[in-house]
Amino acid sequence: MIIIYTFFTELLGVLIKYNNNFQFFSDGRYAWHNVIIYNVYQIVFFIFFFEVFRKVTKKPSIKKQIRYLSILCVVVYITNAIILNPLHNQMTHAHIIGSIMMVYIVVMYFLEKVSEEPAPPLKFNLLFWISSGLIIFYTLFSIISTIYLLDFDIGIQIYFRPLLLTSIALMYGLMIVGLLVGKRKAFR
Repeated sequence: MIIIYTFFTELLGVLIKYNNNFQFFSDGRYAWHNVIIYNVYQIVFFIFFFEVFRKVTKKPSIKKQIRYLSILCVVVYITNAIILNPLHNQMTHAHIIGSIMMVYIVVMYFLEKVSEEPAPPLKFNLLFWISSGLIIFYTLFSIISTIYLLDFDIGIQIYFRPLLLTSIALMYGLMIVGLLVGKRKAFR
């Protein structure tokens, strides 16, 4: 489901930006604004994966933490939407906080896997590959977004786009590897 949702979000984003027949706003100044679909996508993406991790973790304390982090994530997005218009502005503050939460949850998942006795082989575990991709992307994304908010010199920012695109490619590449080598019995 999340793969299909991601595909259609990206397709709609491109159509809105580059095709005048697809637009959310009748005002010509905002005809190319597609940021709202990415703002909605990001919170759906976070909540989806928070729920996946909550279901696969075994420790009740981690499950409880993930539940509270999910609620906090929604509250942060609502607060950010009240402060900045999500129709025209990237919800960068909320994205950074959600990214940090995602990294924390993935680290907790990895720590739980490492502490299992006997330690399960992870190379056939789809969630291991997805988690690896998520931690790479969201670690870099939160750092780059924070630096962007601090408004550093453009000479520094020019290096971030290739780094961000590389992290996106790595994330999706690891997810694809997981889909190719993953086995149903190893998913946990």
